Amino acid sequence: MDLTGKLLIAMPGIGDPRFEHSVIFLCSHSEDGAMGLIINKVAPEVQLGNLLEQLEIPVIAAGKGEEAIRFGGPVEVQRGFVLHSPEYESSINSLTVPPGYGMTATLDVLEDIAQGNGPEKLLIMLGYAGWGPGQLEAEIIANGWLTTESTDALIFETADVDKWEAALGSLGIDPLSLSASAGSA
Repeated sequence: MDLTGKLLIAMPGIGDPRFEHSVIFLCSHSEDGAMGLIINKVAPEVQLGNLLEQLEIPVIAAGKGEEAIRFGGPVEVQRGFVLHSPEYESSINSLTVPPGYGMTATLDVLEDIAQGNGPEKLLIMLGYAGWGPGQLEAEIIANGWLTTESTDALIFETADVDKWEAALGSLGIDPLSLSASAGSA
């Protein structure tokens, strides 16, 4: 099972408040583990303008700097990641993520954004979510996560506060029908 490019939807009762109501885009998933970015948790204390200022990157493009920065996950929270549309490719390194996304974690993407040459669609995160070998699969089996297909509309166009319900809705699930406890027959 390869879940690369899919979305994880946190189930009620996941047991970790950092992931409650989270929607995570999986950038990679293999037998070695998984890496993903939470796409719906804004880090209210940080905006792109503040981050660019701290990194001494001049903002040339009008309107840049107002974008929200998201909490991408609890691992390496000082490290930045940009999930973006596929037309952009870093001159240093971008990861192509099927079915049509890119992820860049090099400083040049922020420089390109500040100059107005960045990706058409993007989300900027600090930190990521990571799982060791077999860990994510075990959490899915334990009813911690649901999976669904990723779409531009859900990732880039849906308001952060609506993404969890919208992701569940893409599976035909009403959030009110979910239980915080798992069972087996």
